[in-house]
Amino acid sequence: MADAEDGGRPARAFGTTAAGEVRARLRVARLGLWLIAAVLAVRQVAVVVRTPRGERLTDLETWVGPDGVLQVNGSLYDSTRFTGTPFNGLVLKPLTRSAEQALGWGWTFGTLLLVAALGLVAARALPQPVGRRTALLAAPVAISLLMLSLPVRNTLHLGQTSVLPVLLVLLGCFVAHGQRASGVCLGVAAALQPTLLLFAPLLWCTGRRRAALCTGATFAAATGLAWAAMPHDSAAYWVHHMAGVGLGGRADDLANQSLHGALLRLGLTGPLEIALFLALGAAVVALGLRRAVRYARDGQLLLAVAVTGCAAIAVSPTAWQHQLLWVLLTAVGRVGARASDRCVWPVAVILVMTLPAKMIVPNIGALFPLRDNIVLLAALAAATAVPFLSRTSPSYQSPIPAGYAPAVPTRFRRVPLLPFLRRVLTRPNLLLELLLIRVTYAGYSMVRLAATGGSNAAGRARAEEHGHQIHDLERFLRIDVEHAVNHAVAKIDWLRDFFDFYYTSFHFVVPLGVLGVLYWRRPVDYRWARSALGFTTLLALAGFWLYPLAPPRLMPGLGIIDTVHGVQDFSQPDYGTLTALTNQYAAMPSLHFGWSLWCGLVIMLLAPTPWLRALGLLHPLCTVAAIVATGNHWVLDAAGGAAVVVAGFALTYLFQGPRARGVRAVAVGGDERQPVRDPARS
Repeated sequence: MADAEDGGRPARAFGTTAAGEVRARLRVARLGLWLIAAVLAVRQVAVVVRTPRGERLTDLETWVGPDGVLQVNGSLYDSTRFTGTPFNGLVLKPLTRSAEQALGWGWTFGTLLLVAALGLVAARALPQPVGRRTALLAAPVAISLLMLSLPVRNTLHLGQTSVLPVLLVLLGCFVAHGQRASGVCLGVAAALQPTLLLFAPLLWCTGRRRAALCTGATFAAATGLAWAAMPHDSAAYWVHHMAGVGLGGRADDLANQSLHGALLRLGLTGPLEIALFLALGAAVVALGLRRAVRYARDGQLLLAVAVTGCAAIAVSPTAWQHQLLWVLLTAVGRVGARASDRCVWPVAVILVMTLPAKMIVPNIGALFPLRDNIVLLAALAAATAVPFLSRTSPSYQSPIPAGYAPAVPTRFRRVPLLPFLRRVLTRPNLLLELLLIRVTYAGYSMVRLAATGGSNAAGRARAEEHGHQIHDLERFLRIDVEHAVNHAVAKIDWLRDFFDFYYTSFHFVVPLGVLGVLYWRRPVDYRWARSALGFTTLLALAGFWLYPLAPPRLMPGLGIIDTVHGVQDFSQPDYGTLTALTNQYAAMPSLHFGWSLWCGLVIMLLAPTPWLRALGLLHPLCTVAAIVATGNHWVLDAAGGAAVVVAGFALTYLFQGPRARGVRAVAVGGDERQPVRDPARS
């Protein structure tokens, strides 16, 4: 007995120590997340403060007259800048003293408090059961995402009140005691934003009929009170402007993410547009409420509230950017039976709600309808189509786990540094990959443009100075062949046209093609190769930022012919920019050559036949000839491109370990619960 007790003590002590370490890590993580939320809040205040007067809190200034006094006389809708209901105006008039302050400090900090309260209530309302880690980290994560979201940023910038209706709905559904108090909260929210009356049928269909009746009665009482106090404004809002249509801007403006705005942007007008809007709106309401009722009965009330809010966005005549927070709340829904697919919907929602549409959808004319209506499409998908899992589904708590390739032995003990980045055998989710690739490329383009050296005379001089340094070094090394190659190619029309086409076309086509083939045929290698390409691009961005370099075609006095862009006018101070879309001084290292070398190395490693390997090597050789012949890069730029590619593969090896060899991916759609066999051992 004593031996058993003595033998049990170390085990219990070890278990206690491990649990203590986990709790300590969670506390550190929670503290870090709260610090991030605080930093984001301070940043939002700083953005408002730094914005010039007259451009910040513009909607709040609706209350201020030309002489700095409160504009309490006259109609709220004389300038059409005020978009709220008459009840909204009636409630806010006593609070408009903050509009007299130079920066609207009271209003800004009050809005931040509302956002914090909204995040706390949303974290408390997560569908049960919730793990201890989620319970500890949910609140700071929710507040941080709200601070980053475009609706909150727009609210703080304009001085809007759109956070208040969302908070009132959540308070009524999750905090208020009794159905009467719940109905009052939702009724006031509907009086501030009329389409939120959709929550009344949700309450009715889920058995909270007294709350539904109180919602309708509170809305009617608040609207009637506003009509009695401000009959002229009420008539202007409800009759002349048809529940707010025409207030705050044109209804077909891109900021209006409702079905009405989308139909107008598609060119539909008049009775046809109105009829189609009513028909589509009725269908969205029916489908959305049906789904919301199902999720509410399933115990996912927060998801039901978010789905109803998304339906309200779609059927509202005008749904401006600061009114779109409902879409972000749908991130709590769980989609997908596989563990690898579980993050797709939340990531997509967060990207849509935190980044401009131009960063998510490429600037291609055929995709403009998608880009211009991306938030509306996300709201419609959440309200009517996304198959959120029921809590009774076996995959809700236990999704199908991913299959992993066996670990590959490494030469060094500390490789990989990130052992949790194991090699998943199945293909990554295509939607998530496309979103991340697009957002990463948009971020790359923004950083590259921000690193430009040609935005002013000093930047141009610095870039040209670096160009002389590179040219002198090449002459010392006896590799200054740019002028000879450029002029030789320029004299042969067909060769010049070939290199111009190769330079402008293959830079994107070949890497995307290689990624596509790897994704479809070699998913394990796709993840490894994609990581190497990502590290390569990040290192190249550092080079663009630290060493802006004028390419040969933009060096006065060298006589290089720009075969791609035409003759350059060196007397113009901004000749090096060409357009506002790219940085012409991002030459060192050359990503044209770097990406082509990445393609060649990947093809060399993975191609099954010798002729394909030879073709892979041919691409970087043709690329280096094209970048020199067209005058777009120095020879040493190609050397820099090769260096960042080697470093990219080295970092991938360091963090993830060597490439998995001899492992075939399991069939897509197969049972990932089955153990994975290593063909090398069979």
